[in-house]
Amino acid sequence: MDSSLWRAFVEVARYASFSQAADALHITQPAVSKRISQLEAHLDAPLFDRVGRHISLTETGHALLPRARDWLHELDDMHRQARDVAATAQESLSGTLLLGTSHHIGLHRLPPTLRAFSRAHPKVRLDIRFIDSEQAYEAVRSGDLELGIVTLPPTPDPRLHNEVIWPDPLSVVAAPTHPLAIKAARKGSIAAADLALYEAILPASNTFTRQITEAMLAREGLQLQVSLETNYLETLKMMTSVGLGWSVLPTNLCDADVVAIPVKKVALARELGVVYHPKRALSRAALAMLTLLREHASGDDSQ
Repeated sequence: MDSSLWRAFVEVARYASFSQAADALHITQPAVSKRISQLEAHLDAPLFDRVGRHISLTETGHALLPRARDWLHELDDMHRQARDVAATAQESLSGTLLLGTSHHIGLHRLPPTLRAFSRAHPKVRLDIRFIDSEQAYEAVRSGDLELGIVTLPPTPDPRLHNEVIWPDPLSVVAAPTHPLAIKAARKGSIAAADLALYEAILPASNTFTRQITEAMLAREGLQLQVSLETNYLETLKMMTSVGLGWSVLPTNLCDADVVAIPVKKVALARELGVVYHPKRALSRAALAMLTLLREHASGDDSQ
């Protein structure tokens, strides 16, 4: 069976759109429609219900989608292994390494590793997707990314291999003129209950950092007052620095604009690291990236 037919099926299912699937596959919409028709004819069963402009999977489509994804991932793994064998004979790495990472990690943690990788393996093209850690985590799980260099979840997903690269202490922060900062400067620390009295600026509720923060207050029977949400830590820092509320940031982002506020009986931290699918064969390029990450982690002094 032509794999291009199944790729068209997976992409149409992903986007619920023939036109968006065509864009993703870099072909025309009629070509996508033709491939779906050929696949349905071969299977002698419809894969999509088409009502007006709305497209949804049929029962057959729902049943086949997970297996189609798995088969395509296995096919990609076989192609990658074949390229790696050829590359081994030539004693150099080549191809494309597809990975996802957050803006914060990309800005503050990855540059030394990426620089060393590019110098050591100039024939490898790095395809880096800057997305939220949670999105990267799901993309690795679904097979759309080979590696995710991300904030690790508080409770690891057993379906993925999670490896800590950098411990990342967190601090409750505020502008120096914020009442919480003033109280902490006067008394040396504040109570967790004090945080519930003031508005917070935090990442969205589905993020791992937000979950860590909410768990901290939940242990005290408290609830957050969240006035603003953004997943960009540099934006969180800016809004905190102008006095719009308190926040939780990596400790190494604290400076004259936002100060760390000690909270009694509270020590916040998260872990940054790499995730990959244990059932997928990693490319030699991915293995080389893992080696460099581990080397740089052992000598990291940015905490």
